[in-house]
Amino acid sequence: MREGITVQVSDADRAGLVAIVADRNSPQKHVWRAQIVLLTADGVGTSAIMRRTGKSKVTVWRWQERFMTQGIAGLRRDKTRPSRIPRLRTGVHDRTVALTLTVPPAEVTHWTAAMMAKALGVSVSSVQSHLARARAAAASGAPVQAVLRSAVRRQAARCCRSLCRSAGACVRLVARREVANLGA
Repeated sequence: MREGITVQVSDADRAGLVAIVADRNSPQKHVWRAQIVLLTADGVGTSAIMRRTGKSKVTVWRWQERFMTQGIAGLRRDKTRPSRIPRLRTGVHDRTVALTLTVPPAEVTHWTAAMMAKALGVSVSSVQSHLARARAAAASGAPVQAVLRSAVRRQAARCCRSLCRSAGACVRLVARREVANLGA
């Protein structure tokens, strides 16, 4: 234990810590945290605590300090950490909606979510969520022109099927005429 650091554990706290260690349903991280505090209260040194719990010196110090400041509740709660994915920059939503009202690049008639994502420098799912939010807010009739890729694919598949059907009929008619002409 560091010099000058003492952990005072009341009888109620000791009973709570022992209950955490004895409970088979306690998460293991809570068990070793409670063991660190109990060993510290018993006067065991940091090196011995490290050997018994298998944790580093910094970890032992962290949980000793957390118990001294927050009590048993501090041992049961993990510290909150920031998300691994950063939040989108402010104004992306407004730029996404504004982009739907502009003329799309190249020779296309509508924006797709993929084209908008590339133009804005964000993911396709971000564009789709911003557009869904804009559609919900646009109940008043504000125009939102972007077309999702799945809708474009469905429409293209319908057109392709009808073209293939008519082309298939034409091919069969031509093949019958060729067979008829071969016999003549």
